[in-house]
Amino acid sequence: MGFLSDNCTLKLYNQDIIDSCNPFDCDHTDLNDFFTNDVDNYSSELLGKTYCFTLDSDPTIIVCAFTISNDSIKTTHLPNSRKKKVIKEIPRPKQMRSYPAVLIGRLGVHKDYRSVEGEEDNTGKQLMDFIKSWFIDGANKTGCRFIVVDSYNEPRALRYYAKNSFESLFSSEEQEKEFTGLPTEASLTTRLMFFDLIVLTK
Repeated sequence: MGFLSDNCTLKLYNQDIIDSCNPFDCDHTDLNDFFTNDVDNYSSELLGKTYCFTLDSDPTIIVCAFTISNDSIKTTHLPNSRKKKVIKEIPRPKQMRSYPAVLIGRLGVHKDYRSVEGEEDNTGKQLMDFIKSWFIDGANKTGCRFIVVDSYNEPRALRYYAKNSFESLFSSEEQEKEFTGLPTEASLTTRLMFFDLIVLTK
């Protein structure tokens, strides 16, 4: 148990939440803009669902929020070395060209609640553990092997996902540009990363 499970409540993040809560500030301009202005349109277009944890003692405070949608990892779009890395835990008879995944589209933690006094794990780790647990729960209605994220190509974001055992889908920025069709001179603003949920079931 931890701060999120003991002191917060999971809710669907929608216009009612935006209207009734204090502005969500995770100290990232793009994320703040998304969670304030884009969530409703994103949801109405069925591009993703956004959830949040609000503080039980003051439900106007959004502690953290995240957006998820269906996705897949297509190994036909990966170099051989990276394909082997992705499927290393999948028995050969079960290997396919595409594997079901869920995409974390956006994720943020309120700047004032990243660490809570007395908690062993910070709020970001508790949130990621919660998301992972969702997709290995027996009540999950679809199969989901991987969690993927298109992380901001920024040190803090990359460090966060690495600490939560995500691995880069490509070995280098140059390789990612090549296999995603970006020109070599283009700036890579995000990095694709993945987590294999099977490790939580063994």
